[in-house]
Amino acid sequence: MARMVNANGSATRRRARLVAVVTAPADLSTARLQTLDGLADDLEVRADLVGDPDPRRLRRHFTGSLTYSLRTRGQGGAFEGGPAERRSRLLGAAAQYDIVDLEWPDDLTCPQLSAIPEPRRRISWQGTADGAADLPGPFAAMAAEPAALYLLAPRFADPDSAAAMPLWLSGLGRRDVTAFASGPEGTWTRILAPWLGAPVAFGLAGLPGADGTPGVEQLTADYGLPELPALRGLYGAARGTPVRSLFPRLQNAAFRELGLPALYLPFHIASLPRFLRRAAPLGERAGLPLRGLTVSAPHREDALDLADTTTPLVRSSGAVNVLCLDAGHRYGDDTDSTVILRALARMGIDPAGRTAAVIGCGGAGRSIAVALHRAGARATLVNRDPIRGRKAAELLGLPFVPLADFSARGHSVLVHATPLVERAPFPVADADPDAVVLELAYRGDAPTPLMAAARARGLRTVDGLEVLLLEAQEQLRILTGRQLPVASIRRLLPSTRPDPASEEAP
Repeated sequence: MARMVNANGSATRRRARLVAVVTAPADLSTARLQTLDGLADDLEVRADLVGDPDPRRLRRHFTGSLTYSLRTRGQGGAFEGGPAERRSRLLGAAAQYDIVDLEWPDDLTCPQLSAIPEPRRRISWQGTADGAADLPGPFAAMAAEPAALYLLAPRFADPDSAAAMPLWLSGLGRRDVTAFASGPEGTWTRILAPWLGAPVAFGLAGLPGADGTPGVEQLTADYGLPELPALRGLYGAARGTPVRSLFPRLQNAAFRELGLPALYLPFHIASLPRFLRRAAPLGERAGLPLRGLTVSAPHREDALDLADTTTPLVRSSGAVNVLCLDAGHRYGDDTDSTVILRALARMGIDPAGRTAAVIGCGGAGRSIAVALHRAGARATLVNRDPIRGRKAAELLGLPFVPLADFSARGHSVLVHATPLVERAPFPVADADPDAVVLELAYRGDAPTPLMAAARARGLRTVDGLEVLLLEAQEQLRILTGRQLPVASIRRLLPSTRPDPASEEAP
């Protein structure tokens, strides 16, 4: 496949092939195969995880091409058999599959190569690497053997070295190589690879992985694949750990709706300063500058330190959740505070004179507490960890109550600002009848326990999905100067029966 982005940012090809990777027996059900047949171009069977299904049955329900891979432990797989068993299974697959994966260097022996014609070989390497300097050697050895496709997906010892993969791939200029970093830190490089010349995009045939590996349906819904519109810049979410978020779906849909040549990616990073240094060459060498980030824990304080300019509220709360990167200048801002005040205003609630409790003393909780205080509310911080809570209270000059001692009674505004979604962080049984409960956390398939309990009590609520929509709107405005097309984006949100008061478009 030709390189997807040239020097001026225009696209030379418009589509990648989607490969659905089968990693669990449930992926081989008839219903699932039929669903994948309308979604993916290719089906890859990870035989080290699901065994050797009958290819004839697969072809009855999936009309695309079939790939067979038997990944070893040394390359991130589960196969532990001996050479004879491996040779037998690979040669058996060669007679029935369209593509057979051969691992470099151990599989590149005469018996396999002579039985598998060049157009049906994929040569792969998924070992460990320290950095970009470790890539040319293995690739040169792999490329010395003719094959239809080459796959490099190493795991880097330093997570933030994942940025080496798109830089290396963008300068390769080949049509037959897919390269990305494995592991959570490499998720964004996997998604971006087709825009840099990779012929295929790999996604799990089933649900997204706990390590951030996207599902093939997610590649379509969240990132618009297999279509490859022109790109001239990257945005993304800087997080410490993989978190399934609807933010990429909303922001990328907004980019498409507005005709912005940009892509929003999930960056699972260890160090924000180090990541920014290593991602900087993407603009110079790949024509894809990193233009802005939405920032989550634990990187919000680092984002504040990195910002050249910011707002008084951000300086008061000590955290940034939006970092704009423009020609070497870094501007830090916060949207949590704006969104909560806007959500209250849309319900006709003026915070002035009200008592408010903010549960959670992280960056989001601190920003919201400061905003409510400045709007005239009597705000109290609540936190499970008393030490951290008192430290935050001292920083902001606000009262603090340990979560163990907290009662919702007497607070007309209750804001849940922690990531907890599996149980209610505090009971609402004693909440005042006219209280409003706002929550930043959300579940995609059902109301959270806190929302369910608050609605059962008849309390007014703003759930995390509605907050998410407001956050996406405000962050897009800060990052791009454009307004989120709410009417066309809202339908992408799962419905958790928000209150009628929150149904009005922002």
